[in-house]
Amino acid sequence: MRKSTSLLGTLFTIFVSVMLSLILCIGFITYTQKKPVVQTNEVQSLPNTLETHSQDTLEKIQSREQVVVNIVEKVNPAVVSVVITKDVPNIERYFEDRSTGNSLFDEFFGGFSQRPQYRENGTRKEEVGGGSGFFVTQDGFVVTNKHVVDDRDAQYTILTNNGEKYDAEILAVDPTIDIAILKVKSQEQFPYLSFADSDEIKLGQTAIAIGNALAEFRNSVSVGVVSGLSRSIVAGSGFGQAENLDNVIQTDTAINPGNSGGPLMNINGEVIGINVAVARGSENIGFALPANIVARIVESVKENGEIVRPYLGIRYIPVTENMANTNNLSVDYGSLIQRGEMREDLAVIPGSPADKAGLRENDIILEIDGEKVTNEKPLTNILREKEVNQKISMKILRLDEEIQLEAILEKAPNNL
Repeated sequence: MRKSTSLLGTLFTIFVSVMLSLILCIGFITYTQKKPVVQTNEVQSLPNTLETHSQDTLEKIQSREQVVVNIVEKVNPAVVSVVITKDVPNIERYFEDRSTGNSLFDEFFGGFSQRPQYRENGTRKEEVGGGSGFFVTQDGFVVTNKHVVDDRDAQYTILTNNGEKYDAEILAVDPTIDIAILKVKSQEQFPYLSFADSDEIKLGQTAIAIGNALAEFRNSVSVGVVSGLSRSIVAGSGFGQAENLDNVIQTDTAINPGNSGGPLMNINGEVIGINVAVARGSENIGFALPANIVARIVESVKENGEIVRPYLGIRYIPVTENMANTNNLSVDYGSLIQRGEMREDLAVIPGSPADKAGLRENDIILEIDGEKVTNEKPLTNILREKEVNQKISMKILRLDEEIQLEAILEKAPNNL
């Protein structure tokens, strides 16, 4: 009986062992089979996630691209090329007969007896340059740069994007800033652009430029961002002329020769600036005059037929930190009243509002109506925001003493 019981016990133990082994093997196989499936599912889901992200990014890019395309299509008809034409001498070539009368000599050396000569035979009209501009009124007012139309002996033609040509006359030129207003000689109604509030411009916002690049590729479009604000530059024409431009907008939008006078726009198609200059030897550093200044000039011409601006009547230079240190000044801001290079360039113009107010040479204007005069907010820009016949209060530094003076601004003479 013990042997039989022992045998049965052994068989039972073997059976249980085998069953346990089978269960473990099946469990292991099931586990190893399931694990790759889980990994495979995770790997397969990754491209779907990437594809979703890529699709969202692509849609955003396409959406922004479509916005720019729509804006360009909308504003392009209002952007024009300014074509400069001038009467130039018509030079013709002719040969002067210098024969000797010696038939034998002339027969052998006749080629030397006639020499080419040149003479002027009347004039002909020739295109000598070009710039950009844009309509700002329905009846054909065009904004451009002063340096585009500074040749009063030339004729100016407005060329629209659809190829139509119109003669234009110069209505007004601002002598203190690079802006001119033209008027198209036509009874048609034109599409025109609106101005944005350039005081609200932010760094990094989209900037779109359209213009007559190189005076050859009209209505060329470039897109960038606003790179800087309140810059001060010296803009030169390349012909020995230069002027100081304050509070201009810097952009990396491609601006080329011929773009001068064209609009710099925001993402809404509103004008934030007028392209005026590029930094020589740089890559994508361009400058535009802020829209608020130009808008006031346009309104003045529309209302008065000329540019009416307030006038104080002084010559001055901005006070800088370096100037203050060099001359031991007690302030490093403001405008120092100082005479010009020529003997007749007085510091204070006789009979001007400044003269009547008691301003003197070497006074430093620190504030106008409580607004500090700085490089970012120069005196010219502050005065431009005032009106003719407006009374202003001035904080003046005179011999290390601060005093208050008042002046009533007058209309600037046409030659200033």
